[in-house]
Amino acid sequence: MKFHGFIATAMTAALGLGFTAATAAQDLVLGYIAAKTGPFVSLSKTNEIAAQIAVDEINAKGGVNGKKLRIETFDSSGKPEQAVVGVRTLEKDEKVLAIIGPFSSSEARVAFPIAERLKIVTMPMASSAPGLAEPFKFAFRNTSNEGYMFAQVMKTLKQKGIPVRSASIAHATDDTISKVMGTRVFPAIFEKVGIPVEDVVTFKLSAFDLSPQVSQLASSPTDLVAVGAPPEQAIKLVTEMRRQGHQGRLVAGSTIAAPDLPERMGEPGNTTTLPTTFFADLDDRTRAFAAEFARRAKAEGERTLPAQFDAATYDIVLFFAHAMEQAGVTGDPDKLEAERTAIRDRLAVMKDFPALEGSISFGPDGDALKPVYVIEIDNGKWRLLGTQQVQG
Repeated sequence: MKFHGFIATAMTAALGLGFTAATAAQDLVLGYIAAKTGPFVSLSKTNEIAAQIAVDEINAKGGVNGKKLRIETFDSSGKPEQAVVGVRTLEKDEKVLAIIGPFSSSEARVAFPIAERLKIVTMPMASSAPGLAEPFKFAFRNTSNEGYMFAQVMKTLKQKGIPVRSASIAHATDDTISKVMGTRVFPAIFEKVGIPVEDVVTFKLSAFDLSPQVSQLASSPTDLVAVGAPPEQAIKLVTEMRRQGHQGRLVAGSTIAAPDLPERMGEPGNTTTLPTTFFADLDDRTRAFAAEFARRAKAEGERTLPAQFDAATYDIVLFFAHAMEQAGVTGDPDKLEAERTAIRDRLAVMKDFPALEGSISFGPDGDALKPVYVIEIDNGKWRLLGTQQVQG
């Protein structure tokens, strides 16, 4: 009896496993390259929460072409070499239809060529160094070029009559996007709008003390100090600026667009101004997303305020679902290469998609065209300073 019972139990388990495997085989699978550690971890580690919100909403409405969406995750730890491994693993072993991520420009720079050879779409939610996606047919970014983004900051400051007579630049030298901001983006935009750059200081991401750099800036204060760095270094910089009496306005790209930055910077951060592509209090839809994000993030012990990169990740799932629906994707393993290409083709012609962040299309360089919200810190909170609509 015990032997027969064991056989029955084993058969039941096997049938159960077979059913689970068969069910999973019917799913439409997306890959996700997460950055759960690394220099931008305060912005990246909650992105998967946003992706899962989108998946759950889509599946609750019947999925895509009658099939459920599912995400398979690979953690790159924010390391470029691991992002390459992630693309290969998700493409070959998990046989995903498209890949969400990787996060940073350092990762995207090396992941895009591999994904191109493998003929699978990758779409970062944060990489914004100019021109990275442009050489490739399978590379898209749900981000706007940092040059375009920062230009909207300067446009808004001038529209508001805020003093912008002179500028200095402070940037990290050992991170791709930080260095690009400091050496290419800021100088080009300041030159374009006729603002002289009086000084440039540099530092390493690991620098504990920025007082020497700030002392140099404070010797000849400027109206603006443009910072190219992750949030943690920007906080150190503005805190030291105020300690040394430099009252210039800190300006930046979206690399420091952390939703909790006002709280973390405290009073020294007042007037810090930057661009973002998501403003949580914009409308009922953004508020509903923010509420659901907060509920899930709290349960996981994470930051409960959604960042623009969380919203961008949510929208990437929507883009992929839309492309798969339009292309009639089935998830049939025998059609995998053709369906990956079909997803790419649909994304390339997507226009005015009603995304969470606003109306979004993709430009010829593979980057998203979407509204820019210029925000500033005002007594511990973000305040909407101005909205610049899509151009290009």
